[in-house]
Amino acid sequence: MEWLSLVMFALVCVVLLFGYPVAFSLAGTALLFAGLGYLTGTFDGAFLQAMPNRLYGIMTNQTLLAVPLFVFMGVVLEKAKIAEQLLLTMSGVFGRLRGGLAISVILVGMLLAASTGIVGATVVTMGLLSLPSMLKQGYHPAFATGSICATGTLGQIIPPSIALVLLGDVLSSSYQQAQLKQGIFSPESVSVGDLFIGALLPGLMLVLLYMLYTVLVAIFKPDWLPAPAKQQQSIKLADVAQSLLPPLLLIFAVLGSILLGYATPTEAAGVGASGALLIALLKRQLTLARLQEILLNTLTVTSMVFLILIGAALFSLVFRGFGGESLIHHLFDNLPGGVLTAMFVVMLVIFLLGFILDFIEITFIVVPLVGPVLLMMGVDPIWLGIMIALNLQTSFLTPPFGFALFYLRGVAPPDVKTADIYRGVVPFVVIQLLLLVGLAVWPELATWLPDYLQQG
Repeated sequence: MEWLSLVMFALVCVVLLFGYPVAFSLAGTALLFAGLGYLTGTFDGAFLQAMPNRLYGIMTNQTLLAVPLFVFMGVVLEKAKIAEQLLLTMSGVFGRLRGGLAISVILVGMLLAASTGIVGATVVTMGLLSLPSMLKQGYHPAFATGSICATGTLGQIIPPSIALVLLGDVLSSSYQQAQLKQGIFSPESVSVGDLFIGALLPGLMLVLLYMLYTVLVAIFKPDWLPAPAKQQQSIKLADVAQSLLPPLLLIFAVLGSILLGYATPTEAAGVGASGALLIALLKRQLTLARLQEILLNTLTVTSMVFLILIGAALFSLVFRGFGGESLIHHLFDNLPGGVLTAMFVVMLVIFLLGFILDFIEITFIVVPLVGPVLLMMGVDPIWLGIMIALNLQTSFLTPPFGFALFYLRGVAPPDVKTADIYRGVVPFVVIQLLLLVGLAVWPELATWLPDYLQQG
């Protein structure tokens, strides 16, 4: 009755399209099929006996402890108006150049991605702060909106990304499952720190490609990026240092402690949360009411993540109880082309699901189902994690269903057409697809730095 597992998966997607909460959709569908399967004798109820252990494992997972800490860090920096100060400073530095405002937006978006790691927050923040300025300066609406959407999705790939934290935890479990099925008993697993390190080079390459595209547009389509007004005021070096140093030091403290081996990702998340709180205090942006709002937002996001994780754990148990994992393994083994075709199919499915599901749902639903099978076929877990993250980033940017487009549409002025937003993101989608192909051809782009640091 393995086909019932596919029916269950399809039904979950349909339920989610109707707008029901993800966690309850997963758990409800799983319990419905488990009950029907138990009554008809096609499902062994013993599979559900593992649920208490799953719940205990989720709540005591040291890696997942980084999620509320990174969320807290991002919300603090958002409420402390760090983005607004950064954008003003970078606009003063690059404002005299044609396309300088766009380059400023890309750089500030990169710093926000490395500070918050939340796509929706970055897109909305940059849309509110920079889009009116870009339109006022005469930027073409398509380019202005496209650059903001593309920059906002950098939070998926640039560490410390919440998506990479969740992917690291799921891939670690998948890696251990794959080893046990192959008769290998090893304490090694996939480290979130290794995913952070592996994502550094692709993330920086993506930023450079965005900036290169901006320069090319400024050269070949100067009417899209008008020259700034000559009365643009210069900015003092002290102002630049005052705006840039705090977030840069925070990023260095978080990533540097991981890269140098002084802290685990969870410990580094604690450093980041404390550092963000200190920055907000020093900038006198932390009031009691604002702190209460920060804590409430952090609690809301964290509760959502863990509730989805619990629902996904129940869903995966029932899916395995119907033999879904064996079915996927059998399908992949019989695909022509072996691991290459299997990777292509998985990437295509994840890309399409990215139109209707958020990265959290995909990470907890799809990756546990296909991860062990791909890892048993010899796929590098770090490379797989970076490929999935970059693939989801591309999916969130692709018209007409990309989440980033909806976030920007919600804060863009009414005179900005939706067609302009769709047209503006197309070149950035092409850039990300090219990088995705580059990663597929040269996996070393993701694996070289982690291997080098481990050898060192």
